[in-house]
Amino acid sequence: MPDTHSPPHAMTRRDLLRGGALLAASLPAAGLLTACATNGVTTTNGRPVRGGALRVGVSGGSAKDSLDPHSPLSYPDQARVVNLYEPLFRHDADYRLEPLLAESIEPSKDGRTWLLKLRPGVEFHNGKTLDADDVIATMRRIVDPKAPTAGATSLSVIDAGALRRVDATTVRIPLKYPYALLEDLLAQYSLGIVPADFDVKRPVGTGPFVYGSFAPGDRSTFRRFGNYWRRPAYLDELHILDFPDDTAKINALLSTQIDAIDNLPPAYIKMIEKQGGQVLISQTGSWNPITMRVDTPPFDDVRVRQAFRLIVDRPQMVSQVLGGQGRIGNDLYAPFDVAYDKQLPQRVQDLGRAKSLLKAAGHEHLTVELVTSTGIGSGSIEAAQLFAQQAKGAGVKVKVRITDSATFYGDRYLSWPFAQDYWFTRNYLPQVDAGSLKTSPYNETHWNDAEFNTLMDRARREFDASRRNELLKDAQRIEYERGGHIIWGFKNQVDAYGANVTGFTPNRNLPLSDYEFRNVSVGG
Repeated sequence: MPDTHSPPHAMTRRDLLRGGALLAASLPAAGLLTACATNGVTTTNGRPVRGGALRVGVSGGSAKDSLDPHSPLSYPDQARVVNLYEPLFRHDADYRLEPLLAESIEPSKDGRTWLLKLRPGVEFHNGKTLDADDVIATMRRIVDPKAPTAGATSLSVIDAGALRRVDATTVRIPLKYPYALLEDLLAQYSLGIVPADFDVKRPVGTGPFVYGSFAPGDRSTFRRFGNYWRRPAYLDELHILDFPDDTAKINALLSTQIDAIDNLPPAYIKMIEKQGGQVLISQTGSWNPITMRVDTPPFDDVRVRQAFRLIVDRPQMVSQVLGGQGRIGNDLYAPFDVAYDKQLPQRVQDLGRAKSLLKAAGHEHLTVELVTSTGIGSGSIEAAQLFAQQAKGAGVKVKVRITDSATFYGDRYLSWPFAQDYWFTRNYLPQVDAGSLKTSPYNETHWNDAEFNTLMDRARREFDASRRNELLKDAQRIEYERGGHIIWGFKNQVDAYGANVTGFTPNRNLPLSDYEFRNVSVGG
């Protein structure tokens, strides 16, 4: 069993939840965020100084939390994965692809075999040096047919049985078919490289922090990895605390019981700043879709799906739900991809047309249940409630069902007929692999369109960028016309942290600078 022991006198998330005060109303006017923390670290002229502990409140989490690098589900899982493990490639703060544990990768002329060169001298937390055998073992673990992980779809193109070690830092990667954008696939945060003898009960990676303790649904602790191959973290310790409730999370920050939080509701930006805190705003490709199962009535009728997309007032959603911290969407994801089709007509609310489509489908005066959760992220419940109000104009009654993280991401996850979810920035092909294929690990809409599948198969094999982008635009048009996502907007990532914290910068990836706490320091 994982070690669930917390450091002596450490305050648990449950302790914080019991505090339950009413946000700023209970705080002194001076603002407690300016108070001196007890981490024993100082900063000089804003420059980071090594030492201390960072305590981070992360949205959601449940007893199903995991340390598995290849099956992260919740925000806390993702925060742990980023700090314990590292993939071969990554996306930088501007979402540009760059090598990480890899130095380079080159395809053969036919695109069926790739030669991967590893960065030499990288050390795992247990002192072992990363080599080709670890990469091979990791990939085989991810796609193990007896226990496939969430990353299995991303690596389904790889012929895992035929992977070959060339030398200590070189791997020959054979593919089942040519795949033009293999580097992008290998850059997903759920594809961290682990040693060949990896045991999730004693997790070992190459990341900047070493595993300390883990209590699912509560907290996890980590310490600096002194032999990290890049500059080691400034912090001595990292504490990640689960927070399914925004109020408790904000209270804990305001009272300096924690140092940083992700997913700050935009309505609290001014309050945090008034109390002396800092707010981090990043433009991202993150989206919180409303999901319609295309294989389940009433959403198995494309006219119903089209009607629901016409119900939503997108500017109002961005204004009210996101507090203006975002931009409207057009039912397509991956806005930073060069293939993103900006020429498709922008959908606008058209309640008359929506009513007409519903009548033609035999679904006048429709009643549906929209399932949402406190663990999806800030604004999700507000978005569900606002959509329910907007739907009245089309004669649709939407019953909003609010669940906790454990229920939403429990046994019925991915089976809700009408629900919400959240996705971070991805390019189009990796996003399709993750959520828009029959074999995808997170296919919330149960989308399985034969014409779409054929286009995606052709696009994967196309090495000419111009021709590939045209194929991807053709696929986007199909999703735009008959897909199961309502993508009403892309939200700015809004996070917050105390006055004594430095090192957070805007990032298009995960919250709080891609959860890369290596660059953060906490002052006294």
